[in-house]
Amino acid sequence: MSALTLTLHPTLELTDDQFYDLCQHNRDLRIERTANGELLIMAPVGGEGGWRNSKLTQQVGNWENTNDRGIAFDSSTGFKLPNGADRSPDVAWVSRDRWDALTPEQKRKFPPLCPDFVIELRSESDSLQTLQAKMREYIENGARLGWLIDPKNQRVEIYRPGQPVEVLQNPATLSGEEVLPGFVLDLKPIFSNL
Repeated sequence: MSALTLTLHPTLELTDDQFYDLCQHNRDLRIERTANGELLIMAPVGGEGGWRNSKLTQQVGNWENTNDRGIAFDSSTGFKLPNGADRSPDVAWVSRDRWDALTPEQKRKFPPLCPDFVIELRSESDSLQTLQAKMREYIENGARLGWLIDPKNQRVEIYRPGQPVEVLQNPATLSGEEVLPGFVLDLKPIFSNL
């Protein structure tokens, strides 16, 4: 089981502020909210998944430090998508102009936007179909590029608006294309065994 799903509607509907407070009071859990208001409660990932995710975040963060094009985020960041869902990609990046357009309050809580770029890293307990649906949701809500990385099968699915999903088997690197110009993700540490 990858997540516990709680259906609150129609008995209870959380406002955005209530959902934010719920997440703040339960920091040991990863909580997301679907566009239908269901709460998805996920346990923290294991050691290998956390290590791989740190390598992803590190590489995107290092690229971010070389320019002022935008802001990189780790898996603890929630985003309020245009469809009403609250999601936390494993790695996200938002262009500087979109980030700067937010108010200080919007930046402090869950930013009300879909990141320009997202990465989801499949852990041992993740359902591939659930992650694929999540990737489609990001693209439908404005993401310009998304990578679903499956270390176990050494496979990557690349999502782009208006295009079919591109599947790569055991790639060595991935390009940030025009969304993250000059960024190249080294997959060797992501696909390696600890």
